Amino acid sequence: MIFRVFHRIAFLLFFAIIGLAGYAQDSLTTVKAEKGDGILSLLRKQGMNPYEAYDDFIAMNMDNLRDSVHLYAGRNYFIPPVKLDTVAIVDSIQKKSTEIKKIETKEFSIFGDKHAAVLTKSEKLKGAVYYLVSGHGGPDPGAMANYAGKSLAEDEYAYDITLRLAKELLSHGATVYIIIRDPNDGIRDERILEIDRDEVAYGDKVIPLNQVARLKQRVDIINELHRKNRGKFQRLIVTHVDSRSKGQNIDVFFYHHEKSKNGKKLAENVHKTFQKKYKKYQPNRTYTGTFEDRTNLYLVRKTHPAMTFIEIGNIRNKKDQKRILVPDNRQALAKWISEGVILDYETGEIGRIR
Repeated sequence: MIFRVFHRIAFLLFFAIIGLAGYAQDSLTTVKAEKGDGILSLLRKQGMNPYEAYDDFIAMNMDNLRDSVHLYAGRNYFIPPVKLDTVAIVDSIQKKSTEIKKIETKEFSIFGDKHAAVLTKSEKLKGAVYYLVSGHGGPDPGAMANYAGKSLAEDEYAYDITLRLAKELLSHGATVYIIIRDPNDGIRDERILEIDRDEVAYGDKVIPLNQVARLKQRVDIINELHRKNRGKFQRLIVTHVDSRSKGQNIDVFFYHHEKSKNGKKLAENVHKTFQKKYKKYQPNRTYTGTFEDRTNLYLVRKTHPAMTFIEIGNIRNKKDQKRILVPDNRQALAKWISEGVILDYETGEIGRIR
C-alpha cells in the first residue's frame, strides 16, 4: 500500500515537472467548438480558469485557429491539462493532509454578478495606483456605428474593456480607481452592448452634458486622487474607440504627454506588448499601431499622473468592429494592456508628468 501511494506521488510530481511536453497529443482532452464559442468561453465550459490556460490553449491549437485567435465552429480543440502545483503536493504529503489549498478571491460588485470575484494571481503591482477612464459616458455615447441593424456606442465598449483591465490589475495587487462607472452594467459577454445613459463619475457625480465641463470633471477627480496618493507609483490609462471612414482599418495605438518621460514609457511598454502579441498570435500580419505624443487632448494636457491614452480601433470599420464585438477579443485587449502595465511598473519610476 505504501509503495503504491509513493508510486502515485512520484507519477504526479513527474508530470507536474515536465508539463505539456510530457503529454502525447492523443492523451489530451479534445472538445468540439460550438457556434458562438470563443477561447475563453470554451475553457470556462471545461471548468478551467480561462485566463490562466489561454496561452497554453493557443500554443496547442495554433494550426487550428482563424487569425491565430478565433475558433472554427465544429472543429475539435485540445484542452490544456491542469498544471499541478508540485510545492502544494509535497507540502500535502509531508503534512499527510488532504486539505485543499484555498484560493484567495475578493468581490467587486462593479464587475457584475458573473465577474465579481477577482482571483489573486500575484502581487506584482502591489503599491501601484491606477486611474482608469473609459471615454464619454452619461449623456455622451461617443462615436456611433451600426452593426447588423443595431447601434454601437463607443462608451459601452470602452467601459467594458476598462472593467476587464481593472480586474486584471486588481488580480496582481494594484489599487484601481474606475473613474467612469455604471451602476448595473458590469462586465458583459454579449456582442451587442445595450446603450444606456446612466454612467456616473467617481463619487457618484452626475456627468455634465457640456463637453468641457465633462472633461474638467474627470481631470479634477483624477488630480485630487493623485494628490491624496502623493508619493506612490501612479499612472492614468484612458480608453477610447476611434471613429474614421468605414474603409479605414487601424490597429490599437497610444498617445502620451510630450513632456512626460514616464507617460511615454508607459505607452511604449504597452505598445511593445502589443507588438509581441501580434507577432505570436497573428504572425502573418504586421502590427501598425503607434505611440506618440499628443498634448492637445484635454485629458493628456491637464491630468497630473503619467498617462497613456489608448485608441482601440475604428468603430465604423468591419474588421475593427470584430475587435470590440467579440467578448474574447475585449478580454484579450485588457489582458495585453495589463501585461504592458506590469512591464512598465517593474521598470518604472514614481513621479508626476512634469
